[in-house]
Formats: sequence, C-alpha cells, structure tokens
Amino acid sequence: MREDTLNYRQLFLNDTPMIDLRAPVEFKQGAFPSAVSLPLMSNEEREKVGTCYKQQGQDAAIKLGHKLVSGEIKEQRMAAWKAFVEENPEGYLYCFRGGLRSRTTQQWLKEAGADYPLVTGGYKALRNFLLDEIEATCEELPFYIVGGNTGCRKTPLINSLKNAVDLEGAANHRGSSFGRYVTPQRSQINFENKLAIDLLKLRNTGISELILEDEGRIIGSVDIPHSLHLKMQQAPIIVVEEDLETRLHNLLQEYVIDMHRSHTEYYGEEQGNHLCAEYLLSGLDKIRKRLGSERWRELRKMMEQAIATHDKGEGYSQHLNWLSPLLEWYYDPMYSYQLGNKAERIVYRGNWQECQDYLHNIK
Repeated sequence: MREDTLNYRQLFLNDTPMIDLRAPVEFKQGAFPSAVSLPLMSNEEREKVGTCYKQQGQDAAIKLGHKLVSGEIKEQRMAAWKAFVEENPEGYLYCFRGGLRSRTTQQWLKEAGADYPLVTGGYKALRNFLLDEIEATCEELPFYIVGGNTGCRKTPLINSLKNAVDLEGAANHRGSSFGRYVTPQRSQINFENKLAIDLLKLRNTGISELILEDEGRIIGSVDIPHSLHLKMQQAPIIVVEEDLETRLHNLLQEYVIDMHRSHTEYYGEEQGNHLCAEYLLSGLDKIRKRLGSERWRELRKMMEQAIATHDKGEGYSQHLNWLSPLLEWYYDPMYSYQLGNKAERIVYRGNWQECQDYLHNIK
C-alpha cells in the first residue's frame, strides 16, 4: 500500500480522485473538486453517534457506529467504495481529520482485498493547505488588475492569459446583477477551494506575476478572501476601452443570447424560455433602487417587449433598447466613479487587443 500522504500539493495538482467519507451535510458545506461524497454514515447516523459520544464517551459511540453501519447498509456502502477504488486505483480517502472514520473504512476495504490510502490530517489539513496557498500567493507574487467598463470582455481577456486567474469562474458568477448562471453558484468554501487550486496550478508553472479582473469584495454571494482583495486594491490597473457599439454587442451576446441558449439547453424550450425571462427581469429588479423607480419601470417595459419579441422567434435585437440605457444610466456612471478613485494606479489604457498584447509582455 502507498504510504499515507502528506503531499497535499500533488493531490491537488494531479486532480487526484478522493472519497469523502464525511456525512452529506458536511460535504454540502464544502468539499474539493476531485472528491466524491461516499459517506461512512448518513446525517442521521452521524448525529446519533455524536450524541452518544457526548453522553457516554468514545467507546460507546464507536460501538453504536458499528451497529448502525452493519448488515445490508454496510454492504451497500462497501460496494460503492470498492467500485470507486476499482475505477480510481490512484485515489485516496479522507474524513474530517483523518481519524476514526477514514481508518475504519480503510480497514474494511483492506479486509475486502482493497489496499487504499487515506489522507493524513483529512479534510481539515487539505483545507488549511489551500487557505495557506492563497496567503502565499499574496505574499510572493506581484498583481496586475484588468479593469474597464461593462461589456469590454474583461473575463475572456483574463482567460486568454497564461498568468491569470478567473475569479468569476471560480465563483461561477459574473459578479453583476445579471451575473448568475444556469448552474448554482459555488458556496464560499467551494469558491475558496477552487480559487486556491487554480492559484496552486498556476504558480506551479513558474509564473512571476498574477493577473486578475477588477472585482468588488463580493462576487454574487461569495467574498473574495480578505488578503487577496486587499492586495488587488493596491495593484496596477490596465484599463480595457471599447466603443459603445462593441460593448452593446458583447452584452447582448453574454446577457441574452448565451443565457437564453443555456436555459433552453438545460431546462428544455418551454421552461427555459420562462426561466431566462425570469433571470433577466430579476436582474433588473435587483438594481431598482439604484436606477430609481421611473427609469426601472421604463427599462422593465422595454425588457418585457424584447422578451416577447424573441419568444416569437423574431430575434434578439430589441434587447438593445434596454441594454443601451442600462449602460448609460447605471453601469458606466458607476464604473467611472469607481475607476476615478483608482486613477493613480492606472498604468495602461487600450482596446481589447492592445491590452492583451500589453499583458502578454509584462515582466
């Protein structure tokens, strides 16, 4: 059997498949991208064992755990673990601290003829390693920030660079009122885990600087780690500048066409149409107070007309009727104000291609 690992770096660099033995409620709160939830105990079983531990001590809790996970229940869970082991012979298993749950499962698998290693320190050690990776990145690398008005395709620019990390991709949210995707946003813990693994993989390539998109402290419902955001607030800024027509075309594609396609592919035509309309209207409703009631009503009316038009199969162009004033009334003034407060940090301005060339040549 391979030795129990302390090399957490390689586990994440290699996207090593892992069995997460924690209860489903623990897994839901946060896990790792390459881990699969195959719990030793259900939520209810874990609760019973925990209560027993508090009232009667460890020995009684262990005895109860073996009683609860026995017979047909144990056979079913063993079958799932063995199937995973067969499909992922280079994998690992872990529980919260690398303690009783993982050692028990490891022993049961060994008795069934499957020698499988556990992660020393378990989930907690892996999680702390990732949090340390974020801190190390902040301490060791200079940052550059990509800014620019809404619709300048900053995220595709980030994703075209070899020394950049996509914060919005890690969050699974675009960071605006229209920022959510069809799939749910990651939890805070899963966002931090994904971000840390992205940083780890990038730093492993030997990069000498890190490029990030200009973001507020919050992306959707998750917070950017404090140390990372603090350093972002001090970094030089490269500003992407595109004309209004180009930006409107980009927003029409991103907010409307791509999202409509995603909804209909995910939910089917009828439900997808309805949910896409709900996504657009709710996005506008989120900024009602900032727009003011009169402008919000005007934009909502235009949006509803555009939705009705494209539902009839008459194209998406009418969405430009609300996208244009949305930029003029809301996004552009907001970003101009924010960028004005960072003017002393701007080191370059140019169109998308010029900024990409500039960022490619940063040393």
